[in-house]
Amino acid sequence: MTRPGQLRVLLGAAPGVGKTYTMLEEGRRLIGQGADVVIAVVESHGRSATAAMTAGIPAVPRMRVSHRGVELDEMDLAAVLTRSPRVALVDELAHTNAPGTRNEKRWQDVAELLAAGIDVISTLNIQHIESLTDVVEQITGAAQRETVPDSFLRAAAQVEVVDLAPQALRDRLTGGLVYPAERIDAALSNYFRLGNLTALRELALLWLADEVDQALTGYRREHGIQATWEARERVVVALTGGAEGETLLRRGARIAARSAGGELIAVHVTSQDGLRSANPAALTQQRALVEKLNGTYHQVIGEDIPTALVEFARSVNATQLVLGASRRGRLSAALTGPGIGASVVRESGDIDVHMVNHAAAGGSRALPPLTGALTVKRRILGLALALVGGPILTALLAVFRSEESITTDVLSFQLLVVLVALVGGLWPALFAAVLSGITLDFLFIEPLYAVHIHQPHHLLALVLYVVIASLVSVIVDRAARYTRASRRSAAESELIQTIAGSVLRGENALQALVDRTREAFQLPGVRLVRGDEVVARAGEPVADDRRTEVPVVEGVTLELHGANLAASERRLLAVVTAQLAAALEHERLQQTAETIEPIAASDRVRGALLSALSHDLRRPLASATAAVGGLKTADVNLTAHDRRELLDTADESLRALGTLVTDLLDVSRVQAGALSIANMPVDPAEVIAPALDELQLGPQDVALRLQHDDSTVLADPVLLQRVLVNLLANAHRYAPEGTPVKITTSTFSDRLEIRVIDHGPGVPAQKADDIFIPFQRSGDTDNSTGLGLGLALSRGFVEAMGGTLTPEETPGGGLTMVISLRTHRTTHRSEREPHENPDRGR
Repeated sequence: MTRPGQLRVLLGAAPGVGKTYTMLEEGRRLIGQGADVVIAVVESHGRSATAAMTAGIPAVPRMRVSHRGVELDEMDLAAVLTRSPRVALVDELAHTNAPGTRNEKRWQDVAELLAAGIDVISTLNIQHIESLTDVVEQITGAAQRETVPDSFLRAAAQVEVVDLAPQALRDRLTGGLVYPAERIDAALSNYFRLGNLTALRELALLWLADEVDQALTGYRREHGIQATWEARERVVVALTGGAEGETLLRRGARIAARSAGGELIAVHVTSQDGLRSANPAALTQQRALVEKLNGTYHQVIGEDIPTALVEFARSVNATQLVLGASRRGRLSAALTGPGIGASVVRESGDIDVHMVNHAAAGGSRALPPLTGALTVKRRILGLALALVGGPILTALLAVFRSEESITTDVLSFQLLVVLVALVGGLWPALFAAVLSGITLDFLFIEPLYAVHIHQPHHLLALVLYVVIASLVSVIVDRAARYTRASRRSAAESELIQTIAGSVLRGENALQALVDRTREAFQLPGVRLVRGDEVVARAGEPVADDRRTEVPVVEGVTLELHGANLAASERRLLAVVTAQLAAALEHERLQQTAETIEPIAASDRVRGALLSALSHDLRRPLASATAAVGGLKTADVNLTAHDRRELLDTADESLRALGTLVTDLLDVSRVQAGALSIANMPVDPAEVIAPALDELQLGPQDVALRLQHDDSTVLADPVLLQRVLVNLLANAHRYAPEGTPVKITTSTFSDRLEIRVIDHGPGVPAQKADDIFIPFQRSGDTDNSTGLGLGLALSRGFVEAMGGTLTPEETPGGGLTMVISLRTHRTTHRSEREPHENPDRGR
């Protein structure tokens, strides 16, 4: 039986990263080791370096296929099978074969080669993986019709990423190493944008990381490895269906985000009988939140929750496990033993466990009450200890009773009284003391079975029981009082610290303060009210007459619903209101600053305008005045030539004044939002031509490359022409002598871009936005070029038409101004090939 061949795929983020070159390089290396390697098909795309690498590697001739009168070269599958090499080099795995060939797709040809025992090395770009086509289309705007099934790719013996930094790839593209010169500008402005390349590179690396992770999981399963391998952070969040789920999920997401490739996994454990309580609505909401956080949700069945959680965490190779702090109180914990959290920590082994506090936890953020004594639960527990411990101790002592054991009996009951005092305080201890004295007298002191105090020291013993119990109880009560006061002080300090931090953060300070106030005082609802407006709220007011209103500042009141606060709590409330007042003042100052900023901007514009007018209006006015004055001079005989020159000077100066006044009026309309726009479908070519005529620029000055086919833009043709005139005038002014300005058009997704390209000095990246500020000139030294309104007006006009005007660095030096406008197509785009598919067949 023939051994199936092995597939090795070289995966790239985009065309031009070097996949084909790397494949040929590997082919040469294998030939050097004596392997039989042939080129089944290689597409060099005119790249000389790639073509040079094919030298010395045998190639199987391609077959010619005629389709609709066009001769196409395709891989000759039958010839390769007949040649039966050890390794075949097959470029462009996603390529669609010409109609009439043996298979529709090239990957199907590769499948036949593998079945024949031939190893294959192939290339593929990330956009051609079937499961990623929608993601790639969202990133690039280009739909991909040539795809490879994920199942075929994942069955490959080896997948390698041929990686190249996005900027390095753009540099290669600029240098003509990827596409011919006529396609470079369109590629740079569309598919090969820096953001697109960065996103595609991340997508390729993540896909490979997921593939490696699956291989690692398979290896661990085959070899029975249970220990956690921390190849990447996997954070498992345990959900109970309680209100704390959102807090746990967000904490888990933050932990996962701290490391590259971190993964969030949520799990809910249900019992086999389905009787364990859970809130279905809360679980549904939490599952939706998991999806928003790019995590996955799982539900497992298990009777022992800690064991089920740890087993699930190990099954997904988790490195972190996030649990909510127990919602049980201390009494419940003391009576029922360790909770889920403690059991998970004990069983987790090398998995890190995070216990996250939350509002519903037993140790919540609510301030402890200042009762000053032991709680009712402790008193009940002390009384229960006396009632249960007394009979048990009596039964034990009765078994070993003798005349010499009376001392031991007394000390044993004394120990019981002390224990009851430690647990329950004064009244349970007094009850235990009286009960112990009666029990001793009735069952252990002669005469038995009768309560009879006929010796004074017996009465003294009973009194001592009571005194000791009282003293111990007082000490326990005082310790409880100090502990409670200490806990409250710590909680108050934490609350004040959180409040101060909320105010410093500023943006959500009011809501944070209201939330913390409700939480601290355990109220159903808290509202911050300004007049009839609710500024911030937490919870909902209940139908209860108990309400406390605290004035914060004039016109603003803090409403506390559902309880009447004690005097001790009002001291802390004063701190809250002070911080609320500070937050309100911060908000008022911020609103004032936002109101003043436009006024300050207008003042800056006005100052710049006055400064510019001091020269730019004076010069044409002076020229026009001098020319008219010369014409009016009666005692000077002017020739016809002199008169015509003076008239031309006056005409030129007055036209310059008219242009300046028009620009000033347009700037004022743009800034006031009163510019009249009449958008309509416009062919860019019909606007570019009159702009060139207006500037009297010819073919020696401007090179055109219009590639927008029949697409039109939604624009105001008059304003668009003015924009192009401004941009062309700037580009022509700064372009080197003998170097023409370029105008290109291209479509990308639902946008059409017009690019005005020069190779002048360019603009530093840190000053790119400054060129659009009114009354700014390059260097602010050339006063012969107007008020510096051209680019400011151009951006205002383009944005008013719903587009953008952005500067980019020209490859090789210079400035490229990109006008991006919405398209209005006259034909259905789906009937044609996508305008920019950078790697058709790759």
